[in-house]
Amino acid sequence: QVQLVESGGGLAQPGGSLRLSCAASRSIFSLYTMGWYRQIPGKQRLLVATVAASGTTTYADSVKGRFTISRDNTKNTVFLQMNSLKPEDTAVYYCSARRIGSLNIDFWGQGTQVTVSL
Repeated sequence: QVQLVESGGGLAQPGGSLRLSCAASRSIFSLYTMGWYRQIPGKQRLLVATVAASGTTTYADSVKGRFTISRDNTKNTVFLQMNSLKPEDTAVYYCSARRIGSLNIDFWGQGTQVTVSL
């Protein structure tokens, strides 16, 4: 079992920045694709960004050029740097871990609220 604990959410103004962190309870990055998803009430949880075991990253079109996913292998932590925030980025953000070869997400974090508003 792996626990994922997010932190760093909060309130930001449009155009501002936030940095989310996701700490894994043990070293898994060599076997798992780590990701960030977001969800607003009543809507489907949507993929924001991923970083594969190889280090390859992917992004949703809506955040390309504004968000950056990265990881610190020594601290078992994944980050999501969010710049140029927009009100439509408001959501609960979830960290995820999917084992290589798995079709489904194996582990989720508890989520952290991000609110972008004046």
